[in-house]
Amino acid sequence: MAAPNVLNPHPPEFERFLYASVGEDRNGYVVTVLSTLARLGLDPWKETAELVALGRNAAQSRLGTRLARFRDVPKLASDHGRVARDLSQLLPEGRTSGTLKRAAATVADGHPSSSGAIWAVLAIIFVLFQVLTSGGWGSGE
Repeated sequence: MAAPNVLNPHPPEFERFLYASVGEDRNGYVVTVLSTLARLGLDPWKETAELVALGRNAAQSRLGTRLARFRDVPKLASDHGRVARDLSQLLPEGRTSGTLKRAAATVADGHPSSSGAIWAVLAIIFVLFQVLTSGGWGSGE
């Protein structure tokens, strides 16, 4: 089993889907799936994990519903169904590896990953370093 990436704890299999374009906004900027889901107030990785768990057809339907609510890309008003169909093809296959299934389940369930513990340890080390370099707990001066 591959070691988890501490700097990017999200499944890399989601990247192709999340960084795909949904179209251009009114200013001509490309808007990605990740940006779209975030602007809709959804956690992009959790939503993607749930889409993967649903299967291709149900994911396409749910994604179409989400895209229909998104007003920042004019093209989606009339073409959200086709865009959802094309984007759903970028989701990882249903026959995904055990690692991806565990990662998707962890993201979808919202269980904290080990990265939270790592950040807590780093914060404690930082505070101890600050205390030690500033003269200790109370130098009495």
